[in-house]
Amino acid sequence: MARFIFITGGVVSSLGKGLASAALGALLQARGFSVRLRKLDPYLNVDPGTMSPFEHGEVFVTDDGAETDLDLGHYERFTGVAARSTDSVSSGRIYSTVLEKERRGDYLGKTIQVIPHVTNEIKDFISIGEDEVDFMLCEIGGTVGDIEGLPFFEAIRQFSQDRPRGQCIFMHLTLLPFIKASGELKTKPTQHSVKELRSIGLAPDILVCRSEGTIPEKEREKLALFCNVRPDAVIAAQDLKSIYEAPLAYHREGLDQAVLDAFAITPAPKPNLDRWEDVADRIYNPEGEVKVAIVGKYTQLEDAYKSIAEALTHGGMANRVKVCIEWVDAEIFDTEDPAPYLEGFHAILVPGGFGERGTEGKIKAAEFARTRKVPYLGICLGMQMAVIEAARNVAGLKTAGSEEFDHEAGKKRFEPVVYHLKEWVQGSRRVERKVGDDKGGTMRLGAYDATLAEGSRVAQVYGSTHIEERHRHRYEVDIKYREKLEETGLKFSGMSPDGRLPEIVEWQDHPWFIGVQFHPELKSKPFAPHPLFADFVRAAKETSRLV
Repeated sequence: MARFIFITGGVVSSLGKGLASAALGALLQARGFSVRLRKLDPYLNVDPGTMSPFEHGEVFVTDDGAETDLDLGHYERFTGVAARSTDSVSSGRIYSTVLEKERRGDYLGKTIQVIPHVTNEIKDFISIGEDEVDFMLCEIGGTVGDIEGLPFFEAIRQFSQDRPRGQCIFMHLTLLPFIKASGELKTKPTQHSVKELRSIGLAPDILVCRSEGTIPEKEREKLALFCNVRPDAVIAAQDLKSIYEAPLAYHREGLDQAVLDAFAITPAPKPNLDRWEDVADRIYNPEGEVKVAIVGKYTQLEDAYKSIAEALTHGGMANRVKVCIEWVDAEIFDTEDPAPYLEGFHAILVPGGFGERGTEGKIKAAEFARTRKVPYLGICLGMQMAVIEAARNVAGLKTAGSEEFDHEAGKKRFEPVVYHLKEWVQGSRRVERKVGDDKGGTMRLGAYDATLAEGSRVAQVYGSTHIEERHRHRYEVDIKYREKLEETGLKFSGMSPDGRLPEIVEWQDHPWFIGVQFHPELKSKPFAPHPLFADFVRAAKETSRLV
């Protein structure tokens, strides 16, 4: 049976519960334990799939097609354990399930209430797969005191009581603000946060305190006394230059030892941190620097492209260089020449997105990369824009565009080189979609196989002609334009196994120009960089030497 660690947050949001959870998972792995991490979000959306990137950051897609919180990306990157649909749930999903059961008559005529019906559903979710791992880490989204989080806090209180003593512990992450005027580190917000937590029946075993600097011994003893935890269970979480130093930093502070002590696991296995020491060495001791422009439409919020930024960092590690990312708003190029903005970059990446806004700018960025021979990686919409650019400027299809933009405008303006995907094969079944279908959960989601052309650049990069990558799209490049585009030199080098859906395109007369319909960034890790990002950064490194 798994041991459960419940991670809660207090004082303010965005303190890094997800990173702390991921780092703890990595430390437990380093001691030889198996782990799985879960996220329980209190919002009423069924999942983040229909939420704006400005609201929620990126949507992380799992192999089995779940659209989840970006924290699951941190979990995967730090532990290497592939997330599943059963690792993410929201209030919306829980309430939806409860109401479906009520309509079916599963509750046998009872009055449906938050306690026990909603809390039971949450407990059932938490216990899925508990016999598969040594530790189950469950992060509760939001902040203690939020009204929408109460059913989750009550559920984990009940869950801990249902289990044998010593099978569950609670870790609370808070903020210790530093008041510059008085030169003091204040513990009172944390005291009140713990008081709020204890008022609903939860007592933290471990306090993780975010601060700008170290926690003096006096404040550590004060927190232990007033929050009723052991002094060695008060863990400082200082600001770091890189998130990938977190496992080493938390180990130095004794977080993993505090967890094992709370579970009375003695003697504790010694950790093997060689992997994370190598990662830190590659981060802090680069042998060069490359500049990469990300031309996107959600550049005001970097979390919208979180996995892409991290995958570029991983690519830098693989090549022992620092990747300097600059965010460029694609809309600027709707009215201005991209050259003054993009000259000086060693590579250009155009990420995914939805809707027509900013797409003409992305097309111009693809044209700049193609004509100036600058390494280019187009992901999802970035691939589609590269194909439209080729169709317009090389193949002579001057009105080439996407059905997505026509559907948005409500009138036909473009020749649909990119069309609405109406059917595809998923495993052994055929999936069908219509333009008027619900938006939530209806895209081509999750891991799909692709076949790569022998001798192509991507086959060389992957070292294989068969790959599996994660997708999240409802529009696709139309295969009927393949012959016309390949005549111009744009090779369709990756296809779905049935040969109907283009997965990868590449310019054959270009040093490095690849567009992919899938999201390779979702499978990249600091200790296992994705081959596309590793080779993309290698190409940028070569370009930097030529400048």
